[in-house]
Amino acid sequence: MTLKRVYLVAGELSGDILGAGLMRALKARHSQVEFRGIGGPRMIAEGMESRFPLETLSVMGLVEVIKHLPELVSVRRTLRREALAWQPDIMVGIDAPDFTLGLEKQLRRAGIKTAHYVSPSVWAWRQGRVKGIAQSVDGMLTLLPFEADFYREHQVPVAFVGHPLADELPLENDRVATRQALGFDEDAPVLALLPGSRGNEIRFLGHTFLAAAELLCQRHATLKVVVPAASALRHDEIQALLSHYPTLVERVQLLNGQAREAMVASDAVLLASGTAALEAMLCHRAMLVAYKMAPATHWLAKRMVKTQWVSLPNLIAQQSVVPELIQDAATPEAIADQLHELLSDHEARLALEALFATMHANLQRDASRRAAEAITAIALGQPLENDHAS
Repeated sequence: MTLKRVYLVAGELSGDILGAGLMRALKARHSQVEFRGIGGPRMIAEGMESRFPLETLSVMGLVEVIKHLPELVSVRRTLRREALAWQPDIMVGIDAPDFTLGLEKQLRRAGIKTAHYVSPSVWAWRQGRVKGIAQSVDGMLTLLPFEADFYREHQVPVAFVGHPLADELPLENDRVATRQALGFDEDAPVLALLPGSRGNEIRFLGHTFLAAAELLCQRHATLKVVVPAASALRHDEIQALLSHYPTLVERVQLLNGQAREAMVASDAVLLASGTAALEAMLCHRAMLVAYKMAPATHWLAKRMVKTQWVSLPNLIAQQSVVPELIQDAATPEAIADQLHELLSDHEARLALEALFATMHANLQRDASRRAAEAITAIALGQPLENDHAS
């Protein structure tokens, strides 16, 4: 039996990228399959009939959500009505859990198979949400292995499909060639410094990271610091911060984007926790994760978050392979000391790079194909493969 109709709902640009890959893989298995729901330009290019613009669901922040709540409720009601009339083989929500899980629950109650692609961080905080997820989906598709372990523990059907970013990045990269392309000295040590992509992260981390880099440059006379700015606005903000560190200016190369190239070229990476830590791991580079936030936010997070670690490399490895300095521990002196150890211990860096290459290989699983296989199995009422990362 082949799938004929798949209802997909994505909520943001990352979901559009995942959805387009999933659609290509589903078309390879089911040549006549049709797609409706909500998608962006990539999904539309793959044949999606999108009922609303992708931006409809891209609402961030409590105030913005409340402001747009009537519209979001109306959109979900319309999607439910149209999906029930179309009778797809399966409905797949792609991320955007606050919106899509509710729609999945409604459609599942009406007899339509449902799946959710990309787990919310239920393993980290508000773990009680897993009960609602179990009522909403016939299967969860996770990008990371420890997420799948969590769902298995709670008896929710799950498939670990691998991470598309791991598929995208090569298992081997060329540090020397990347340094040459960026105009770096082949032999001088390089630190990639990524203080974050959001304005708040630059505000809380910018001075701390640059002060740590200044201290580190005093210990390493030839150290080069490369700072990839996530946007033109971040570039201007970092440039303004650099004016407070005149001795550092000549040692820093500020880039427009090119975060991946900066990490590949580096010997070590200093970064804020988040997707950048996963990307640094997939570039096989030693790193230090440091993070600061508003005191009230940190107080609340300490009481809500249930994980031992905050960085994805440690969560994936389920052990402390990457040092983490959070809030008051993230001082310029502590950061400089940790980075000095990393830069001074060549053997330790090589061991970390080898470990990250192995972890990369475990995540590089052709995620779109595996997701298509899992969705097909869910739609046909077949069990999901209970495989683990090796």
